[in-house]
Amino acid sequence: MRLLSFITEVEHALLAESPAVDGGAWETNRMVNFHQGLARLTLSPRPAADLPFPPGAIFLQAFSLADGSLCLKASLNWKGSDSFPIISVYSTPGTNWKLEASRIASSWLEGPPAAIVTSAESEELSPLAAVAG
Repeated sequence: MRLLSFITEVEHALLAESPAVDGGAWETNRMVNFHQGLARLTLSPRPAADLPFPPGAIFLQAFSLADGSLCLKASLNWKGSDSFPIISVYSTPGTNWKLEASRIASSWLEGPPAAIVTSAESEELSPLAAVAG
């Protein structure tokens, strides 16, 4: 699967899974660097669409693994979120590229994952020297 073809499949899946709006739900912008194996799909809800989704982007990186097979890594990004989930797609004889593009689009439309508060963030930490001594 070519990088430009795959990012187009992701864009089509996003449009298919989004609410129907006159003129389309999204303003999109694509950028592809074939030499580096990088692509970016920037998404913004159209003002008239009144969608509850924040703007964001899907970054794709294509590279060869040690065995020579292709891997695509999708990094999802939303405005105002510190979360950057990554979805990997490995090229195998049974890979359904349209299904993988739909999986990435669905994950992006679900929005950023909820922030997880770790115990280190929720309690005051003591210096290690005070605890050890």
